[in-house]
Amino acid sequence: MEYMDGSEAPAGTQTLMHGIAVLKAVSDGASNLKEIVAATHLNRSTAHRLVQALCSERFLRDEGRSGLSLGPALIELGFKARDSISIQEVAHPYLVDLSHETKDTIHLAIENCGSVLYLDKIHGQRGVEIRSWPGCRMPLTYTGVGKALLIDDSKRWTSQYLQDRSLQDRSPEHDYANANVFANAMAKFAKQGFAYDLEENQKYIRCVAAPIKGVEGKTIAAISISAIATFMPAQRMRKLGERIKQYAKKISEEMGYTSSNDTSTGAGQRD
Repeated sequence: MEYMDGSEAPAGTQTLMHGIAVLKAVSDGASNLKEIVAATHLNRSTAHRLVQALCSERFLRDEGRSGLSLGPALIELGFKARDSISIQEVAHPYLVDLSHETKDTIHLAIENCGSVLYLDKIHGQRGVEIRSWPGCRMPLTYTGVGKALLIDDSKRWTSQYLQDRSLQDRSPEHDYANANVFANAMAKFAKQGFAYDLEENQKYIRCVAAPIKGVEGKTIAAISISAIATFMPAQRMRKLGERIKQYAKKISEEMGYTSSNDTSTGAGQRD
């Protein structure tokens, strides 16, 4: 067996790839040897030996009349893989790429104790200082990343709006008149898949943000593009919204999110 670059594959690679094919076949619904052979195009004896080996190592489970299913060893490995993945390490190269592409400031944030917690920041190239740094906290409903973190949790839109304004002694120039106006704006953000901050968190600074999802399909983080309002007219913000969705989708996939469940368009690419 050879790789695409022409180099020789290590001994046993073909058997390994066949074993992976069997696991994928069972994952896709094959529950007996006949269905596995049809899905993988392996001969019956090879498929049988691989099934036996995978069952002995608990990667497959033989349920008798119910047929084959994925085994507990895969669950154990999955949890270990999830625990070893750092959202900061996965996202950072994409943040750098996005900053180079847009020349704007890029943020990565999560929700922590009911507020935005910034994990990473890539400074832009426009000479504008934005009031944020890794480790700082901001209210969810005043920030683009905060709204992106809430974008799929409509039950919290009103309560979080009220909570943030009861705790924050601020009256930004561009703010929502009441909780209903905020909820209506969030509904639009949810429909388009990205959120805006129109100088609510910092005067003259606008932001576009999108959620990152994890293996269970839930929002686990968000990324944003921030710049002075001069560089953020409405048309550019809409274009950036579509672009940041692509980056967020790619990061989500690396965090284990299944892209087939994603309703957004396009797929982010490292350029």
